[in-house]
Amino acid sequence: MSSPSLLILYGSQTGTAQDTAQRIMRQAQRRRMQVQVLPLDSYNVANLISESLVVFVCSTTGQGDPPDNMKNFWRFLFRKSLPAGSLGLLDCAVLGLGDSSYPKFNFVAKKLHKRLLQLGASMLLPVGLADDQHDLGADAVIDPWLTLLWEKVFTLYPSLAEVIPLREDEPLPPTYTFHFLDDVKEETDDRLRIAMDQTIPSQSHPFPARMVFNKRVTELSHFQDVRHIEFDITGSNIEFAAGDVVVMRPCNSPEDVELFCQLLRLDPETRFTLRATDNTAVPARLPQPCSVGQLVESFLDIAAVPRRSFFELLSTFATNELERDKLAEFSSAAGQDELHSYCNRPRRTALEVLADFPHTTAELKADYLFELFPEIQPRSFSIASSLQAHPNRLQILVAVVQYKTKLYKPRRGLCSTWLASLDPAQGEVCVPLWVKKGSLKFPKEKDTPVIMVGPGTGVAPFRSALQERIAEGKTANVLFFGCRSETKDFYFKSEWEDMTKAGHLVLFTAFSRDQEDKVYVQHRVRENAELLWDLISKKRACFYIAGNAKEMPASVCDALKEVFQQEGGVSAEEAEQMLVAMERTGQFQSETWS
Repeated sequence: MSSPSLLILYGSQTGTAQDTAQRIMRQAQRRRMQVQVLPLDSYNVANLISESLVVFVCSTTGQGDPPDNMKNFWRFLFRKSLPAGSLGLLDCAVLGLGDSSYPKFNFVAKKLHKRLLQLGASMLLPVGLADDQHDLGADAVIDPWLTLLWEKVFTLYPSLAEVIPLREDEPLPPTYTFHFLDDVKEETDDRLRIAMDQTIPSQSHPFPARMVFNKRVTELSHFQDVRHIEFDITGSNIEFAAGDVVVMRPCNSPEDVELFCQLLRLDPETRFTLRATDNTAVPARLPQPCSVGQLVESFLDIAAVPRRSFFELLSTFATNELERDKLAEFSSAAGQDELHSYCNRPRRTALEVLADFPHTTAELKADYLFELFPEIQPRSFSIASSLQAHPNRLQILVAVVQYKTKLYKPRRGLCSTWLASLDPAQGEVCVPLWVKKGSLKFPKEKDTPVIMVGPGTGVAPFRSALQERIAEGKTANVLFFGCRSETKDFYFKSEWEDMTKAGHLVLFTAFSRDQEDKVYVQHRVRENAELLWDLISKKRACFYIAGNAKEMPASVCDALKEVFQQEGGVSAEEAEQMLVAMERTGQFQSETWS
């Protein structure tokens, strides 16, 4: 058999599957193979019948859903009209990236693997199920899986095994080259490209929404800074319903941009144009020409914890022996525990790593910036308001992420810290954003009650739902809200009181730290077993959970199953089956995040 060309198709929500796909691409390039990497929705799926060798890399989002950039592929692949043997020529493999703390662990990869087999594809090896929860992260599964993949490919194409691969310390050619411009005279609009003429804002065409207010809603003495933020979306054509989410891309802080430019000896004012070294498209979001400062502030994810691929590439530039040895160790399979101790566990950022390897950083060429740093990924927030209560406005509730590790500087969430820093009182602030459908769906029938469990910022989608439902005359609403203290982080207290007085809401609260014994929302669920059983069994009430994915969702589910046992007189197994059946029909829904 002649040397094959390899196609790598990925579905990625946060960039991890894309990074893994690019890692496989680099391994193929070192073996001098023809290789192409594409998001699944950028590939013409009808061509799959004539492909010979494909690797699929995909993550799972939300409640077992495919990532946004493979949704069209997913719909096509599951068409009932596709003939059973249509992929008979295809040799392929599926690698899933997941997190076993979520109930539908690697659901998309498992389902894709099964469907490809149904369509007649030959699987080179079992589906890989990488797990973020593993002590060494996803690589604990990915490394051995890739070793086995290449063994199978070499067996299939013996000529490949004879090829002398490129050395690991040889840098591969960059995807783009920078062409720096001498003149700084000409003024250019250096904001990222935002089109104003489209009908509905989207990821490629966000709407620059004016920030109306940015209020802290926790007591100043409280450890957690939480913001209630409102945007003006007049003239945007944005529409949304309860349960939908707003999406935006954050920017790096001015201090980080300045330090990055100093470390790499780049002038932030210098402008450049980008040229692709092959037929790759130049990133559409970047203006041409663009300034270095703009690229670093709005595009390169320098404040993220770097992936192993970052160290692999960095090691190819190292000439200082000490730094080269350390980077080589971090890049090796044997050095992963060491890398996790240095980088992942303390949440060290890419920028901090560059500062720790000054000799190597000084050797970096601008052409490799896009290889080293992924693009800043969009962040999603549950919308916390309804257009029926706040026309032309969109509100969110954001916890500002900040925590300590063994490193001296506190760790900060990029998007929440950036949002908190924006102050419309100091001058007009616009945030490019767009809206997409969320996973929570609320009943259309007027008399179907809803029971909502939303501790902390998990209450955001339920505020949107309550405003919408009350405007539509739907008043059978129950909310369980939990926080630490009634006086410190009881979000929207006066609104809930007004709704309760008007007879539009039954509210149960759990303030965990206001008494000696901690009280959580799951305790309140158990205490109100009779009411909940009546609403669910007789009135077909829908039950919703939103909030942090740690223990809360499982604890609330356990409490709900106890309600079924206690009030419905069913066994533990029957209670479990009832919950599964409710989930299948949409009577039980959850939206959780880590």
